[in-house]
Amino acid sequence: MRTSPHTKRPSMNHDEVPGSCHLKRTGAGRTATAIAATLSLLLSGCMPGPKYQRPSAPVSAAPAYKETPANFQDADGWKVARPDDAMLKGKWWEIYQQPELNVLEDQLVINNQNIREYFENFMAARAMVREAKAQYWPTVTTSPAWTRSKSSGNLGQSSTANAGSTASTWAMPLDVSWTPDFFGKIRSEVREEQYAAQVSAADLENEKLTEEATLAEYFFELRGQDALQKVLDDTVAADQKALDLTRHLYETGIDDYVSVVEAEATLKAAQSSQLNLGVDRAQYEHAIAMLIGKPATDFSMPVKGLLTPPPPIPVGVPSQLLQRRPDIAAGERTLAEANATIGIGYGDFFPDVTLTAEGGFEASQFQHWFDWPSRFWSIGPSISQTIFNGGLYRAELNQYTATYNADVATYRQTVLTAFQQVEDYLAATRILSQQVIREQEAVTAEQKYLDLEMHRYETGLDPYIDVTMAQTTLLAEQQTLASLQIQESVASVELIEALGGGWDVSQLPTPAQVSVKPTKGEYARDK
Repeated sequence: MRTSPHTKRPSMNHDEVPGSCHLKRTGAGRTATAIAATLSLLLSGCMPGPKYQRPSAPVSAAPAYKETPANFQDADGWKVARPDDAMLKGKWWEIYQQPELNVLEDQLVINNQNIREYFENFMAARAMVREAKAQYWPTVTTSPAWTRSKSSGNLGQSSTANAGSTASTWAMPLDVSWTPDFFGKIRSEVREEQYAAQVSAADLENEKLTEEATLAEYFFELRGQDALQKVLDDTVAADQKALDLTRHLYETGIDDYVSVVEAEATLKAAQSSQLNLGVDRAQYEHAIAMLIGKPATDFSMPVKGLLTPPPPIPVGVPSQLLQRRPDIAAGERTLAEANATIGIGYGDFFPDVTLTAEGGFEASQFQHWFDWPSRFWSIGPSISQTIFNGGLYRAELNQYTATYNADVATYRQTVLTAFQQVEDYLAATRILSQQVIREQEAVTAEQKYLDLEMHRYETGLDPYIDVTMAQTTLLAEQQTLASLQIQESVASVELIEALGGGWDVSQLPTPAQVSVKPTKGEYARDK
């Protein structure tokens, strides 16, 4: 009979086991109902617990990111690569065409200890999958033993003690115990570990991306310090020439000593800034050494003051972002893991069926130990079912469900953060590239102003203080330009990291792949 949509469905009472497979224990027919339900489950292979479905996530349906330069056609500066749906693949840092950076990145993948830690965590997670799958099989044990004993002489009813008896026992037992996965609890545990291994694999890829991006950022920061160093080296050289000129004019009586003092003060200030740059450069160099697994004492990078605009970067379309970021993949696999944990919680409501068998040989004399009449054996099943535990299983199930819901919120927040980061770094790279162009124009204008002011000073039209002001302004503009170029390069790296680098979800190992038996050398102890 079809149920009316207005008919109120009966609610589940406290005796009903929640999940895909229900066991209801009521009234006098409780035992018969339980047996019938159990047999039904055994025959159908039903697994308790909810079936996993990927939860919805906030995804943009826009054809392009809001801050992409394609939406600012009239603006000059940095552009994205075409076509719109293109994505980076593999070694994303090669897009910068910096051979030195390529070598460093290759060393990082091999020698970085943080990456190694995450890799070993992934290998441990794979081992835990095999630990869970081992429950599918029976456990076989043996415990050969020999005992010699003497009984008491005063155990009989006689008031007179006897000599007692002395005996030897040779035993060779073989015990077999097996818990068949009738109700899917072991399968849920295996799936939980498989999904956990996938989470670990995604975490490994996320850590690799983080370390790779950090290395690229430090590389451009260091090269930026080299560019600043060149600016200050040129400034010091120019200020030294200016000081020599003022001294010559003072010694010939053309100018006064005030100009010499002003020129000397300008030179000393530039030399102080020149020395200070060494602090940041040294720290970036040491940080790069640490990232590639080398002692900072043994590592150095030659000075090379070169900063180039970031290349066009393929950003793809917003709908691709969820497939490109390993942290989003880790969040989604965490949900699958949490859902499997709920399945384990449902499985606790069902009984554990254990099949045991014992056999072997036992004799009092060694020469008869393995004679056929010395054999013994026993076999039989057992069922263990918790009748009352104060609502423990239901409380645990509530805990697992709440944890799953929290993981859903974390997953959605990770997606939102990903969109925010992409838009942030798209805007930063685009705007900084425009600012660099304007700052280059400002530097050109300030250089022209300094040249004119120096000429006016040499002809006696203006005092040297005007030259000093022009020098100070030019140096500030040159430093600002170099800093903007550093920020632009770093922002482009951060954009690539926000896009997921060259990774996509197709590279995530499947549950079957994380379950593969390892080769002999994969778990060799590190030396």
